[in-house]
Order: sequence, then structure tokens, then C-alpha cells
Amino acid sequence: MPSLTKGNKYMFLQPDAEEHHDKVILKVKGGANLHAQHNSTRVRCCYRILCGLLLLLGIALVAYQLNLMMYVAKFFQPGIWGMPDCQTSTPPVCKLIPIPERFDCYPENDLTEEKCTARGCCWNAPVDDSFLALPPLDVPYCYYPENYTPYKMEDLHVTETGYAATLRREVPSYYPRDVMKLALDVRFETTSRLHFKVYDPDNKRYEVPIATPPAGKKVQVRDYNVNFTVVPFSIVITRKSTGAKIFDTGFPAMIYADQFLQLSTSLPSHNIYGLGEQTGPLRVNTNWTRISMWARDHFPVEHANLYGVHPFYLGVEDDGNSFGVFLLNSNAMETIIQPLPAITFRTLGGIFDFYIFLGPDPGSVVQQYLDVVGRPAMPPYWGLGYHLCRWGYKNSTDLRNIIDRMRKSLIPYDVQWNDIDYMHKSMDFTLDKARYSELPDIIQDLHDNDQHYVHILDPGISAVQGSGNYPPFDEGMSMDIFIKNSTGNDPILGKVWPGIVAFPDWTHPRAVEYWTRQISNFHKTVSFDGLWIDENEPTSRLDGSTVGCDNSSSLDFPVYTPGVADNSLQARTLCPSAKQYAGLHYNLHNLYGLMEMNTTHRALLSVTGKRPFIISRSTYSSAGRYGGHWLGDNESIFKDMYYSITGILSFSMFGIPLIGADICGFNGNANEELCQRWHQLGAFYPFSRNHNSVGMSAQDPASFSQAMQNSTRAALLTRYLLMPYLYTLFHEASSQGLTVARPLFYEYGSTVSTDLSLSMQLCISY
Repeated sequence: MPSLTKGNKYMFLQPDAEEHHDKVILKVKGGANLHAQHNSTRVRCCYRILCGLLLLLGIALVAYQLNLMMYVAKFFQPGIWGMPDCQTSTPPVCKLIPIPERFDCYPENDLTEEKCTARGCCWNAPVDDSFLALPPLDVPYCYYPENYTPYKMEDLHVTETGYAATLRREVPSYYPRDVMKLALDVRFETTSRLHFKVYDPDNKRYEVPIATPPAGKKVQVRDYNVNFTVVPFSIVITRKSTGAKIFDTGFPAMIYADQFLQLSTSLPSHNIYGLGEQTGPLRVNTNWTRISMWARDHFPVEHANLYGVHPFYLGVEDDGNSFGVFLLNSNAMETIIQPLPAITFRTLGGIFDFYIFLGPDPGSVVQQYLDVVGRPAMPPYWGLGYHLCRWGYKNSTDLRNIIDRMRKSLIPYDVQWNDIDYMHKSMDFTLDKARYSELPDIIQDLHDNDQHYVHILDPGISAVQGSGNYPPFDEGMSMDIFIKNSTGNDPILGKVWPGIVAFPDWTHPRAVEYWTRQISNFHKTVSFDGLWIDENEPTSRLDGSTVGCDNSSSLDFPVYTPGVADNSLQARTLCPSAKQYAGLHYNLHNLYGLMEMNTTHRALLSVTGKRPFIISRSTYSSAGRYGGHWLGDNESIFKDMYYSITGILSFSMFGIPLIGADICGFNGNANEELCQRWHQLGAFYPFSRNHNSVGMSAQDPASFSQAMQNSTRAALLTRYLLMPYLYTLFHEASSQGLTVARPLFYEYGSTVSTDLSLSMQLCISY
């Protein structure tokens, strides 16, 4: 076993001879010549404090009358007389902390000075803030004091995988059901990857059910050092070669309650990328930015939680080295990035499960991340061609005319798509025989011309057709396949295109069997080549269900709601209290799209026997293993064309290289100039598709002028000329975890390090 030896300010854990490579620094804030926490030490400390309190009682009373209690609090601050903090509670030590260094103690919207100070936090608002209904995000009026009651570390010891310790909290936080005792598990998994978990050792909590590398014995050679502070507990991860702090939780803001987990860490620079899904610049703004993560059907606009969830960020240090951080947690979450720079994670459940990647270059960081969540699937070659779609093809004749028009224009395209128009009453696995009776013949014609066909599927299965009239629902009921309401007795019902619907539970052990059966039966009529799975956040036009949600449920109305659209977890989706086979929808909501991708991938392999082609709207970390993504219902404006670049680059970092945006925009009427420029850009999207909404003017390139057709043809022919190269890049991504599209700083980081905000360049290279 290792032994503890005294130092002047630090304690060094001296491992046994065979562990000489594991040196860790333990710091006790304000302490000198101190051993690690021990019960006898606590008794002696508290006895000394009691004596001191008796001697100074009269002084304290006088100080109170003179309004000098702040001085008394300062006098009793941990560290005075060389004593560790043994108090159960202390008045806050509030000083004028600069705004960039303040960590918000009251993130709720009902902030008042009284509520702030009731939490033991510091209040500092402008003299006249009457014009503000709420403080802006960049002015935390209520912030943590320096001596906020922390978790303390005990019993740090060496393990076969790294280190383990116990964390204890003596005073509860202001959120209900604190976990007062925690376990820390630090694993040295690879030379460039550190993994640590903070969890409840006495009660099993939800953990994300995706495959990750199993823990093995710790590696002997590492690119990182790990240090700890005992009081308040913190973990500091530094780059061994430079000493740069990659991860440092030395802030008084750690909370671990049942439905509110919070942890802050410093950032080594302002160059931070990732944290999706979001719309905006490639580099995250560190000047007080909130990024919320709760899968939601929302137009891709700035400052909104969108379709997918990716709690991973890549950073570039000031010297050009790169690193990554991944929080494996799928509960509702938000991150606050502030100009210290620092980042705060807040999540409503699960555990802290962090992976730290040391790079040192951006490509290596992504590779190391994909070693954990899985490398992307290899798409079929035809999937890299040009795709054409729209919502609003009226019938088979309209669809055939579009195909003929494109062929006559000699504009190359590989794949024709259909939105929900082909369905009978917008129901999955049905064909509108009145309007689309010729669809099977059209698909055969596409195949005869070496083209392919993809159509849309939504997860909502119509629940009101009556017994015996709609097999997908009847079979789902007989197999007990649908998500249940909070009672666990009946399917929870929502509303989408076909009306009232039930939602398949992808965690059910028979989900693959059920989905494969539906896909196989429909494939016998419509011989599609790939599937487009949409609205799988999951989306509902009703908030919660047809009967709402349980007003008394802390799952549907949690004690804290992150900064999500409509300030509600049930808005346009299912009640979080809904029950799935693997647990609560509260925990699994953000995984719904990922799990549908997995189920669909397995079903297509079974039905077609070929490499699946899947495009999904909702994604989570590891979704690239099963398919690709498009950036959602964008607008036909130049700004959205620009933001498509940053979206593609971000998803490349997330390990989903098959990524693109709707060329020319989905909503609105694209004029010729916009559509021409967008095709010239979109010809180099990894996934290149033109798609727009019902009621909008046609925007297939053959519907514009001859000059527009000529320029689009030239751009797309360039793409087709480079397709063998593009296909090779996808092979490299699938086999090695490399990126297909990447930002300029990936290639020339040392020469553009002064402008790492560059996000208008899309490099297709390796």
C-alpha cells in the first residue's frame, strides 16, 4: 500500500516500489504539514476551534453589534492558525470577485437577494437594475463564496487501474437528496486517455448504456499527470510535456444531488469547439455562453437546444496542442462557458463519467474520442453521390417528371428521395395507392439506370386505426413494444402527422424483431435502398402526451430545468416520466434517435443484406456507427448556408462524417443566386442533398436557368471526379477514426493559431 509523507504545503503519495511511476500531489487548502483527513484529526481540530470560540465569544458579540461579522468570518476562514476546515457551516466569505471568475450559485429564473443569501452565497447586483427583469447571463449577481462547503477527499489509494478515493460532504447543498458520500474512480486507460467517474457507491444510479472500452490495468507510460486537492476536493489533469492544465475542478461549485449534478473546470484557452447540437460559429464563445442539451424538434437557430446531444468538446491550447473532454451522460444538461475561461456542467441525473483525451493534435483527439464511442460506419458508394428530395411531390407523375427533367439536364445525381407524400394518411409502412401507385415502377426505373431510392420513416405509429386495420400497431401491441405512460400500464400517446400515435421502445429486447418485420414487409412492395428516419427526438405535437404529464412528478417537473426551449422537458415530446424497458424516459430521452439508428441498421442488414444507408435527425455520441445526419430544417438564406459549414465541421468532430445540410435551404423560396452558390458549396458536403418544404417553389437545379444548370453540373461533376478520393476518406474514417471534413486549423494549426475562429473553410483531406 502507498504511504503518506509530510511536505511543507503538499502531501506526496509515495507508492510502493512497483508503483514508483504513480506520483500524485495532494493539497489541503490553507494547510501546512498536514496528514490526510482522519477522524482523530477532526476531533483535535474541532476541540481547538471550540476553545477558540469560547475565548472569542465576547469579541464576536461586539463585532456583530458593530456590523463587523464579515471580519469575524474572515478571521475564522480555514487556514488561520494552520487549521483545516472542521466546521459544519460557515458564513460566506464574500469579496468582490471579478465577473469572469464568478460561478453562478442561483441559475434558476426566480433570483432574489434573499434566495441567494439563503444558499450561503454572495450577492452583488448593480445599484440600479430596475430595468432588468432578470440578470443577464454575463452578470452572475449570485455567486459562490470562496469558502463554500465542499466535498472532501478521503482514503486515496492505488488500484490496478489507477486510483480510487471517497468523497464526503458534511453539509447538504440547496438541492434535495444530496449524495453525501461519493466514490471516485480514476483509470489510466491509455497513454493519451484518462477516464474518471464520480458515482454513488451505495445506490446504483443510471449510466449511459452504450459500449465503451473495458477497464484494464493502468498503462505505464502516460502523457498526463493527475493531482488532487483534499479540501476542497478537486482533480487536476495536466499535460506532462508542458504542464498545461487540461482539466482543473478547483472551484467551489461541485454539487451531486439526485436530480442536479454540477461540476466546473477551468479551460486552458479560449479555443473550444464542439458541445452540440447547436447552430452558430465553430469556435464556442467563452463570453458567457449557455449550451443546452435536450433533444428537441426545433428549427436550427442560435441559442436553442436542437435535435441531437453531443457532450464532447475539443480544445486547442495556446501553444497549439489539442485535447478533448467527453462527459458520458445522457440526461438533460447544460454547459456554461465563461471568460475565465472555464466551463460548468449541469446535468439532471446519472453520474459524472469523464474521458480526457491528450491528442496532441486535433485529429488525434477525435481518433481517441472515437476509440471510446465507436468509429463511423462505412457508407455505400452510391450514398456519396448527389441526392434530390422535397416535401410536396404530389403524385407518381410529379415524381417521374422531376426525374426526367434532371436526366435531360445531364446533371448527375444518384439518389431520389420521398418525404411523407408517398404514405397513406401519413402512416409508416403504407403506400398511397391513389397517388403513388406507380412508385414501385419508378423505383425499378431508377435501379435500371443505376440510381437508388430512399424514403422517410417517422417513429410514431398510428394508434387509432382500429384492431386489424393497421398491422404495425397491432403487432406492436401484441409484442408489448411501445413506450408506456408513467403508470407502466398503457402506451403513452402523442400526436404527429397521422394523428394520435404510440412510440416504439428501442430498448425493448424484441424491438429489432418488430422493426425488421415492418421494414421487411414494406420492402416487398417498395424496394427502397436506404432509410431516412426523422422526428426521432422523439417529436410530438402535444406537450407530454394526450393527457399531459403528472403535475406532482419531479421527473416531469424537476427541481431545476436547464435553459431549454420553452423552459420545459416535455415541450413537443413525451413526458420524462414515461417508462421504457431499460428505464425512465427521463434518462433515455436523448438516446432515442441513437437507438432507432441502431435498430434500423440491424433491420436493413437483415432485409437487404447490404451495407445500410441511414440518415437520422436525432443523434447522440456513437451515432456515426450506424449512419449519418443532416442539419435539420434550415432556412433559404445565406446565413444558414454559412452555418452549414460550422455544423458539418462540428459533426465531423463528433464522429459522424456522413453529414450535410439541405442545399438551397428547407424553409423559404430560394432564389437562383442563393441556390447556385449553395450547390457550389454543397457539391463538397460529405452528404450532398437538395431538399425543401411543401408549398415552396421548386429548387432542383433543373428548374432554374441554363446558366444555373451549367454551373451546378460543373460543380457536381467535380464531386463525382473526386468520389473515389472521398470514398477513401470514409474508409479511413471507418477504419482509423480520421475525419472526412475538417477545419483549416487541423491542417495548419501552427500557422493559423492566431485566428482559430476560422470557420468558413471546409477541408476535405487526410
